[in-house]
Amino acid sequence: MELLSDEGLRLDGRRSNELRRIQCKLGVFSQPDGSAYVEQGNTKVLAAVYGPHQAPAKKSNHEECVVNCQYSMATFSTGERKKRPRGDRKSQEMTIHLQQALSAAIKTDLYPKSQIDVYIEVLMADGGNYCASVNAATLALIDAGICLKEYVCACTASLAGKVPLMDVSNLEEMSGGPTLTVASLPNSGKIAFMEMSQRFHLDHLPNVLETALQGCREVQKIIDQAVRDHVTQLGQAGDWGTVAK
Repeated sequence: MELLSDEGLRLDGRRSNELRRIQCKLGVFSQPDGSAYVEQGNTKVLAAVYGPHQAPAKKSNHEECVVNCQYSMATFSTGERKKRPRGDRKSQEMTIHLQQALSAAIKTDLYPKSQIDVYIEVLMADGGNYCASVNAATLALIDAGICLKEYVCACTASLAGKVPLMDVSNLEEMSGGPTLTVASLPNSGKIAFMEMSQRFHLDHLPNVLETALQGCREVQKIIDQAVRDHVTQLGQAGDWGTVAK
């Protein structure tokens, strides 16, 4: 399948260096301490955060906070009904990868002998599930008031011939080309997580990696604006600074 047309357009009309449309919202639930909803293209993810709270007895000796993650997919998230939406091998791997990325961003030393629970539910899967989950979890942590070193953002990249593609959709993932998934801390330039579905030729890897990192930087701008809009809306709702007549 040709992923790029002669005009340089992808199957969904994007150019090679363009993100899918991202929509996000903080505070979508009142029960958790923090929550968020993210749409990245047709991939839709909910995130909920509880904590920090006292860690279980077997984990309470830790000097730093324990980050507990749970990743799951709704039975209707894909075209075919999932037999095991929770607890399957893929979900367990994604849970570990999420924990790795979020632990790199959370100031765990501020919450000794505590635990933070992060729950991710993929409502619709159309490529970049892990990336949308990381981005949603970041917003939910901010909504919960958890101290972060900085935003942790994630994006994928692939290749069409020799042209790097940013933010790969499910159709592009299934085309058989290699996919690079990166979660980074854009301000410091650190990489919190990186995974390749297949091997890249060494000549192409730097360009593909830079494309994924550029995607992370663009995602950061979008979720940062969402945070600012959310804080502004909360301030207006409380009528802070107004003078009673």
